[in-house]
Amino acid sequence: MSRDREQGTPVRARVCPGGPLLLRGADEVVDADGRAHEVTRPVVAVCLCGATGRAPWCDGTHARIRGAAPGRS
Repeated sequence: MSRDREQGTPVRARVCPGGPLLLRGADEVVDADGRAHEVTRPVVAVCLCGATGRAPWCDGTHARIRGAAPGRS
């Protein structure tokens, strides 16, 4: 369990317009297939565009496909 969670700090989420979902204080991220991915950093970027090569993590692909899918690139 992460230090933030042990102290009772809630997980915080922020959607970056045209980019990823930033999670602060999470212990794990569960993907669409139900697989749990351990979080080892204080803040992680989760892909929202679906084009990443490192799912569920953002790899910056959204910046290359910007404009291809309104609101999701």
